[in-house]
Amino acid sequence: MTLSCFDLGERMLSVDETLEALAAMTPPPVATHRVSLAAAGNRILAVDAVSPVNVPQNTNAAMDGIALAWPDDAPAGDMLVDLVGDVLAGTRLTTSLALGEAVRITTGAPLPAGADTVVMSEQLADIGIPNRIRVEQPERVRRGQNVRQAGEDIACGQRALGAGTRLRPQHLGLLASLGHAEIEVFRPLRVAVFSTGDEVTAPGESLPPAGIYDTNRFSLQGLLSRLGCEVIDLGILHDDLDSMRVSLAAAAREADMVVTSGGVSVGQADWVKPALTAIGELGLWRIAMRPGRPLAFGRIHQAEGVTVPFFGLPGNPVAVMVTFLQFVQPMLRRMQGEHDWQPLRLTALAAEPLKSREGRVDFHRGIYTGDDAGQLWVRTTGRQGSGILSSMVAANCLIEIGDGRAAVEAGTPVTIQPFGDLT
Repeated sequence: MTLSCFDLGERMLSVDETLEALAAMTPPPVATHRVSLAAAGNRILAVDAVSPVNVPQNTNAAMDGIALAWPDDAPAGDMLVDLVGDVLAGTRLTTSLALGEAVRITTGAPLPAGADTVVMSEQLADIGIPNRIRVEQPERVRRGQNVRQAGEDIACGQRALGAGTRLRPQHLGLLASLGHAEIEVFRPLRVAVFSTGDEVTAPGESLPPAGIYDTNRFSLQGLLSRLGCEVIDLGILHDDLDSMRVSLAAAAREADMVVTSGGVSVGQADWVKPALTAIGELGLWRIAMRPGRPLAFGRIHQAEGVTVPFFGLPGNPVAVMVTFLQFVQPMLRRMQGEHDWQPLRLTALAAEPLKSREGRVDFHRGIYTGDDAGQLWVRTTGRQGSGILSSMVAANCLIEIGDGRAAVEAGTPVTIQPFGDLT
């Protein structure tokens, strides 16, 4: 049965239950449009890219040298070859070679009809006779060597890239090799971001005695930008129910998703949940994990039945980043068209004992390395408090300890989530 977070009531959810519920509640992907290939980096391909040509277009030389029509009676010793022309890259020979004939050829130039082997320049010797050349050490020459076959990379009509591919530099080069000047991609997601709390102060302003600088908004903006989202920065919401309700409703009118941090626990000044329920509905708000147990997800209602997904993330800066990576990121990627995306998970051996507690998933900040045998090992960054943002700076992965483990002994396997190019 498909799980909906709007049917789960007030109980605390497991991480897996939360992921399943959020997957079921993800809105459909946003609209698509065509952009130039130069502007398509980090965008999501909206349609399959099918090759209209063979890549390479022609069977061609992989080396400078001669293109040879391999003779049926190739000698065991040095081979003398008749040269009947030259083929440079960007040109082609329209006549066919007879057995034993060859042409001088440069890398990338099409092989003439009849030629099936390229002998590199280093294996050739000039014998002082016009239009004759010697192949030295022919026992080291194999018929068919140094030849790139037409379509050996991608054949005409073959799917080169599937819809849902996030376009990296190598993808852009591949699309260019197919002749694409423009490509259909999903438009960028617009995500509105707030921080909340009367104690939160914008960087650059004087810090009050009881204040803290706003870190979460900038961490979130960085994460969203790496995902190719268009960030709508709406500053800091103060602890007032009416102004928060008005601000959330206004944000939903211009964004595909609204994300706040702080104000989702059970404190006297935590106004996010009542503000959300006044203009929409709350689906979940407690997850059996650390850091990040207080997380609110819901929908803000718009006119004509339109709803906008809302995430109220915790206030502690590490918890904000961890919950974003685990829950917000998958929904954003699906809304962008990355239907099959899954986080990278690897197995490493714990380099030290790791603390945990049964009944919840712990995400430690970790540093993984490989030893001389290629085995991955991981250790924590040290203190794991959810307010220690420097632990995210030092880390290159999250250590994921499942809810069935009370602790991890040194030397035992553990799951890690490498940060990759996102953090």
